Amino acid sequence: MKQQINLKDKLGFWSIVFLAINSIIGSGIFLTPGSVVRQVGSQALIAYLLAAILASIIAISFAAAAKYVTQSGAAYAYAKAAFGDKVGFYIGILRYFSATTAWGVMAVGVIKSTLAIFGMNPNDNGRVILGILILMGIISLINALGQRVVKYVMNLSTIVKVAVLLLIIVAGLLLLLTTGATGNLSQVDQVTQNGKVIVPTLTTATFTMAVVSAFYAFTGFEAVASGSEDMQNPSKNLPRAIPLAILIIAAIYIGVVAVTLLVNPEVIMTTNQVVAVTAIFNNVILRDIILIGALVSMFGINVASSFHAPRILEAMAKQGQISSKLTRRTKNNFPLRSFVTSILLAVLIPLAFNYNMTNLITLSALVRFLGFIMVPLAVIFFYFNKSQVAVLPAPKNFITDVCAPIVSILLVVFLLINYNWKLQFGIVENGQVIGINWYAIGMAVFGFVVLPLVITLITKLENRSVTK
Repeated sequence: MKQQINLKDKLGFWSIVFLAINSIIGSGIFLTPGSVVRQVGSQALIAYLLAAILASIIAISFAAAAKYVTQSGAAYAYAKAAFGDKVGFYIGILRYFSATTAWGVMAVGVIKSTLAIFGMNPNDNGRVILGILILMGIISLINALGQRVVKYVMNLSTIVKVAVLLLIIVAGLLLLLTTGATGNLSQVDQVTQNGKVIVPTLTTATFTMAVVSAFYAFTGFEAVASGSEDMQNPSKNLPRAIPLAILIIAAIYIGVVAVTLLVNPEVIMTTNQVVAVTAIFNNVILRDIILIGALVSMFGINVASSFHAPRILEAMAKQGQISSKLTRRTKNNFPLRSFVTSILLAVLIPLAFNYNMTNLITLSALVRFLGFIMVPLAVIFFYFNKSQVAVLPAPKNFITDVCAPIVSILLVVFLLINYNWKLQFGIVENGQVIGINWYAIGMAVFGFVVLPLVITLITKLENRSVTK
């Protein structure tokens, strides 16, 4: 029997905005704001601004798609409606694997960061495993208590992380006003470490890599519509909530990076602090507040992942493309079976690869870029009534439904062409590629070829057993 969802349990407009912010802001802005600065120095603010513009353009396509298709699944639902069952199935499997992998990576990240913050060895696999089990147990309990509890936890974590980031900006501005340290931006490109200038000579390739690095800080918006059926009026609220969240985050990110550059660029580029942004402040209480904010932020993005990933699997089951058993929910509207499947994968995938995060992140990024091409294409199909499945009769807009998708596709293709793939699929030593990383290539083949084939075979065998 289909479980009806109480309207009060569904996410309203501001809860969707908070979900989007919670899905995007994780650990990066707290832990590694200096990584982009190390790549392009004083041009870091421009890199973040361009990344924000790129994210906004792509987000417009996802927002436009949400007004045509309100089924859960996000990229899966859009691809299936636009291009048919086979393409939809393939994109769905890739997105689900990417979502669970990303969840596992973020879970490992929060545990390792927590261990490091409290002075323990973050590479102690025993403690990492124990920490992940405790974290996943807490997240499971939150989800099992029902969607209303999940909504409250996500909203609260979003408020805390945004408040702490705003505190960093305000505290930094006050520090600048009281010390008059406004000339540090011109010194960024001359900062040295071990006698060598940190920032390399600026080239198109290095700047592109910096923009891509900054762009990763904005990813997560593409998953917001994964649970659209658990939202109030998704065709109206999602197209407004996603761009608004991107604008809020862009303002916060640029503010935080600007403050760190102006206050003490040398410290932010050379610090060994786990939560790097704390290094620019001397006040112990302020540092502790930022540490708490970082931990809450990392926990919050894990809760958001626990909302997104199971609903992609559930959406595929509802469409009859995988076992219908995965559609069942508890009386609290908790998608138990799809959740258990997802959390097991999120725990086991990083463990299977001995917590080698680099290759897992690369695979997840590749799937995201594929989605950033497929969804804009789907929106264009919807606009010209070329979709394989009838979509909602939404109001059409040539700018958001055709122009923005074309621009976003061109920008993504440009980034892919100029991306340094040698670093991702090569063995790097002292900044130089010395060989081929067959391990990374094997993972890509597994994710893009082997896994979809295996799931297809399992689904066909199950369908045959049902029809007999």
